[in-house]
Amino acid sequence: MKFAVVVFPGSNCDRDMYHAVREVLQEEADLVWHESGNLQDYDAILLPGGFSYGDYLRSGAVAAVSDIMDQVKRQAAQGKPVLGVCNGFQVLLESGLLPGAMLPNEKLAFMCHQETLKVANNRTMFTTEYNQGETVQFPIAHGEGNYYCDDKTKAKLEANDQIVFTYQNNPNGSTGAIAGIVNEQGNVLGMMPHPERASEAIIGSADGIRLFQSLVKNWREAHVVNV
Repeated sequence: MKFAVVVFPGSNCDRDMYHAVREVLQEEADLVWHESGNLQDYDAILLPGGFSYGDYLRSGAVAAVSDIMDQVKRQAAQGKPVLGVCNGFQVLLESGLLPGAMLPNEKLAFMCHQETLKVANNRTMFTTEYNQGETVQFPIAHGEGNYYCDDKTKAKLEANDQIVFTYQNNPNGSTGAIAGIVNEQGNVLGMMPHPERASEAIIGSADGIRLFQSLVKNWREAHVVNV
């Protein structure tokens, strides 16, 4: 399976994502510069964390209108897996690929520590290697990770099982303690916690690598070639 890690000016978790895929998962990955990249030949698209365009205007707002996001939207519409983490999640929200918005953390402070999450939906292509309701450890690192949506949107997310991860302690004040959601089609996941930074036990947790393993397993099962 071949992954594209999209790099914007100000991305700073792109190497973390690349390492998790290449060195831990042992799959193909390329760092794809936002101005020159062609996403057609990749099997999955990863939008990493960081401060794209210095978080000018709003976090993810400028990156959301970059040319490569037109490609991301087309590929997502065709069912290609897209994962946006932290700033990548903000970009997905700003681009309209996922519903809702990000607000500053409730306590107006940058947070960088390990968090306990609950797997709210293990039936997505990103989460089948987890148990339903399982708790996992992923780090967070954000100043604007307070996910907001109105009551109507929240009810729709709940009805469609689009809420994938929730916080056990809701550190940033997110609506419904939401930490990650998918689109209705189930192929676009946005989340604030960092699975790529939880890919090896030596760095505090290996719970995150199962997200990538789920994706690879489900992609391969969907692309079996009968000889």
